[in-house]
Amino acid sequence: MTALEANALFSKYLRSIERWIEKAQASAKERKFEGDVLLHARLAPDQFTFARQVQVACDAAKFAVAKLSGSEPPSHPDTEKTLDELKARIRTCLAYLETFGAERFAGSEDRQCSHPWMQGKWLRGADYVVQYAVPNFLFHVTTAYAILRHNGVPLGKTDYLTPIALQG
Repeated sequence: MTALEANALFSKYLRSIERWIEKAQASAKERKFEGDVLLHARLAPDQFTFARQVQVACDAAKFAVAKLSGSEPPSHPDTEKTLDELKARIRTCLAYLETFGAERFAGSEDRQCSHPWMQGKWLRGADYVVQYAVPNFLFHVTTAYAILRHNGVPLGKTDYLTPIALQG
């Protein structure tokens, strides 16, 4: 998977999360509870909340494209207190991802990508995408999806997988 393809995947799933949040808000209204309580929902006591899963997914996407392009990502404080604010965070991240075309990723396959937790070690860009950036991003996306499903939001497999670029 190239950096450009990873960027497209990040954008696709962030848009999906935004749709899931809209379904969560509709579900909460229908079931007569304040939808923003879902921000604090989690699957296990030691896991991040729904809000934090979405924040980390956004951060994972922006850090990956920044590292792969040799640029600095913007800073986004984790201050969202409503589902609408979380959707705004996603839209801000998507706007940033849209600034990255193929030319921004020139040479990304061989770029050294590292994080502070890697303690001075690094991955080649092509390996970073496949071994860390995409799996890490999808872990948080999938966990956010599971939290909403666990809390009764009517999401199904097609909500997770679509849109799919069918041919023919």
